[in-house]
Amino acid sequence: MAAIDKPKTTAAAPRKRAAPLLSDADAADKGESLSSVARVFAILGAIGDSGQIGISELSQRLSLSKTTVHRMLQTLKALGYVTQEVETERYRLTIRLFELGAKALESVDLVREADIEMRRIGHATREAVHLGTFDEDAIIYIHKIDADYGLRMQSRIGRRNPLHSTAIGKVLLAWMEPAEAREVLSHIELRKSTAKTLSSAEAVMSILPQVRAQGYGEDIEEQEEGLRCLAVPVFDRFGRVIAGLSVSFPTMRCGADTKLHYVALLKAAGAAVSARLGYREPAQEAAEVTHPG
Repeated sequence: MAAIDKPKTTAAAPRKRAAPLLSDADAADKGESLSSVARVFAILGAIGDSGQIGISELSQRLSLSKTTVHRMLQTLKALGYVTQEVETERYRLTIRLFELGAKALESVDLVREADIEMRRIGHATREAVHLGTFDEDAIIYIHKIDADYGLRMQSRIGRRNPLHSTAIGKVLLAWMEPAEAREVLSHIELRKSTAKTLSSAEAVMSILPQVRAQGYGEDIEEQEEGLRCLAVPVFDRFGRVIAGLSVSFPTMRCGADTKLHYVALLKAAGAAVSARLGYREPAQEAAEVTHPG
């Protein structure tokens, strides 16, 4: 990450009143939901600029009624994004926004570190390589390397696919606690994409121990007919699985030796990316404790 230059210390300039672009009168024209979202971010920005601020000052600065400001602050407070000082009754931001920012930075680091290994796999296999993460009730692709072949998986960065019928999804579920995986599955529609799709929570749960034991997940024409996929986990420095790394290919191009080769490539790549993100395998940590340098 590039270093950020520290600004020179200067006297604080008088704070200007924000232009009334979000006034109450605009709500009817812009649509209530859009207006509300814009106001929330305006409030968060104003609090961030001030450090601490009261309702009256927020109301004046943003040209919003005190009632509107108070209502939105109470919502932000309930969600954990702001807190109110008891003595001054002024509001300030919590660390929750920092946590969101840290997750964004983590994703940037993940893609950057994974790209090296993904290109290596793509060069070795000439097949499509994907990096996917958990997104509420599905997986979402955050990076990809296209296959060299004309016959290949059609995908794009930002595309969402089901958890239960994809190799990456199975990997993400397998490294969750069983109760958590079951809870996730209970809130999603286990739609059958092909005749081979596992369409019940029990069926999906039954294969997760094997996925974890063998160290990779597999989709054999469960998401798309004629297409197979293999995936391995990527760990962060805390030992959490934060993504899955996969290679997808037509069934007609997969033999027993091909699968073994791809699994070996994926496991090596997954381990390399995880190590770059700060992950150390338990055996490695134990060895370092037993035989310190």
